[in-house]
Amino acid sequence: MKKLSSFFKSKPVESTLEQPGSDERRVQPRFTAQFRSTFSGNKQEGQGRTVDISAGGCKIESNMQVEQGAKFECRLHIPGLDWPLRVDEAIVRWVGVNSFGLAFLRIATDELAKLTSVLTDLERDE
Repeated sequence: MKKLSSFFKSKPVESTLEQPGSDERRVQPRFTAQFRSTFSGNKQEGQGRTVDISAGGCKIESNMQVEQGAKFECRLHIPGLDWPLRVDEAIVRWVGVNSFGLAFLRIATDELAKLTSVLTDLERDE
């Protein structure tokens, strides 16, 4: 796998969730990212840009309107991977202005291994 540090900031990002007054529940470090993402479900299809990622979810910027609680299959087009990383099921945890947060609910073992490897490389580059 190619080094991904040129596509990510190497430091974990402080919490900047767009949920005024919300309690922070994140337990995994997240990293700033800039890569394309596609998602489908609930009779909707869309695309956006993943702007941060962790082992448990990601933040996506998109013009598509989604609702909290909606479930999607999503594909994260991470540079250096031969194929997009597939998350079989993710749920919208929060919705902001042109962005939303996804929590990963179901991901295949081999896809989780890829995600873990990417995050490990990022952590190592700190």
